[in-house]
Amino acid sequence: MSPRGVTTPDVRERLFAAAERVLEKDGPGALTSRAITTEAGCAKGLLHAHFAGLDEFVAELCLDRFARTATKAQALVELTGQGSVTANLDAVALALLDSGGPVIASLAMTRPAAALRISEALEGGAPGFTAIQEAITSYLEAERRLGRVADTVDPPTAALAIVGTAHHLLMTSWPGTPEPRAQITRLVTVLMGSRPEERPAP
Repeated sequence: MSPRGVTTPDVRERLFAAAERVLEKDGPGALTSRAITTEAGCAKGLLHAHFAGLDEFVAELCLDRFARTATKAQALVELTGQGSVTANLDAVALALLDSGGPVIASLAMTRPAAALRISEALEGGAPGFTAIQEAITSYLEAERRLGRVADTVDPPTAALAIVGTAHHLLMTSWPGTPEPRAQITRLVTVLMGSRPEERPAP
């Protein structure tokens, strides 16, 4: 958070959503403070009133999206015994890809100050890949106890495979590379492919 003041959630989300639209439409090269505030339909100086600069903004955008995905992953355990294990996992895995989005993640990696801020925040305990991995592990363990996941599936290893692959795809996806969402869906299907037929919890 910027030392210049407290950013209200609605302003943060308005600017974050605008930045995502700019990136989607015009790519990383078009992401400037002016482009973001113009897309958000707000005063030109609003971004700098709440963030120290564009690097901090990009870092906070990534961290915010990671935190959202961690919250979704942590809610997985509430779905134990419901629906399809594969579908439940796939939803979180795809949300992880969307957490920074390949373009946002690539942008952060090209901005050393933003990448450093993200790394420091994660090391300091900000929700990120580790929290998501732990949540997936807990969910798979719960489903395995119900017999909806095969005993041959090792929950920590499966969780690591999902999160690690998503991280790899986030860092290496750019225009012209294979669709990352299709790849992560195939991975989840393969990892759960040896499970017994899913059945509702008693």
